[in-house]
Amino acid sequence: MRKIGIIGMGHVGSTLAHIIIDRGMVDEIVLLDVNQKHLTAESLDFRDAQSFLTHHTKILAGSYRDLSDADIVVSTFGNVNLTAKTGDRFAELKFNLEQIQTMANQLKAAKFNGVFLTITNPVDVITSVYQKTLGLSKTQVFGTGTYLDTSRLKREIGERFDVDPRAVSGFVVGEHGDSQFPAWSSIKVLEQPILKIAEERDIDVTDLEQATKRAAFDVIDGKGYTNIAIASAAAVLIDMILTDSHGEAIVSRYNDKLGCYISLPAIIGREGIVREIHLPLNRAETAKLKTSARSINEKTKLFE
Repeated sequence: MRKIGIIGMGHVGSTLAHIIIDRGMVDEIVLLDVNQKHLTAESLDFRDAQSFLTHHTKILAGSYRDLSDADIVVSTFGNVNLTAKTGDRFAELKFNLEQIQTMANQLKAAKFNGVFLTITNPVDVITSVYQKTLGLSKTQVFGTGTYLDTSRLKREIGERFDVDPRAVSGFVVGEHGDSQFPAWSSIKVLEQPILKIAEERDIDVTDLEQATKRAAFDVIDGKGYTNIAIASAAAVLIDMILTDSHGEAIVSRYNDKLGCYISLPAIIGREGIVREIHLPLNRAETAKLKTSARSINEKTKLFE
């Protein structure tokens, strides 16, 4: 039986639950939220839709005890209003840390031993805190990281070069934050190096990089939050885990050399991070990655 839990029924959590239920990805889904009235309402709304769906999913407004045998638990809670006010994902850190210890300790007490996926921001630091508190292996705990940022870059490139974003390969790496950067040396459009094509067309890739960083805040500015794209990204990762697909994705995973959770490509499967993928970087990109790691480590130490 495939079973998943989602902590937080805000915009992201409810959208993710909708995708999972609508696609019939699991047999049972456990929803959790500190606001019990809201949680009960979300659960009822999902159950009311059951007769319209082609798949049946057991939907439970539950507790941490119900997650003991879950395959995956996803942390989606947060306070996007803090990010919206400052334009900085770290604005949510203090608020989110206050919630995490209690949540993680309850999950640990339930003897959860599946894969833990973090969406909660700032995702690199929060993922590290979850891993240490839960006591799970570093391969079992990872975050969405720059998976969505990479998709945003592909959209920007696709629109600028008039191609389907799926024809773009490569990654945005590093922190899910200000120090992230596209690894331009390995990004390709229709299997052609983007730097070569950009030079031929006189396109400044720096504009693409800045537009990618702004994208989340453009959405937040217009609707107050982001939910559809990040929930879609998480759903793909969840599918990789449940099906043991050994698919490649860029996620916030622990890197021994850099000493922190940071976004680099990996193979995802039933146990979480199945294998790390080496991404060739040029000298300048390597320096940027180390700078990004220092930024994450410095911010993490402030709250240890």
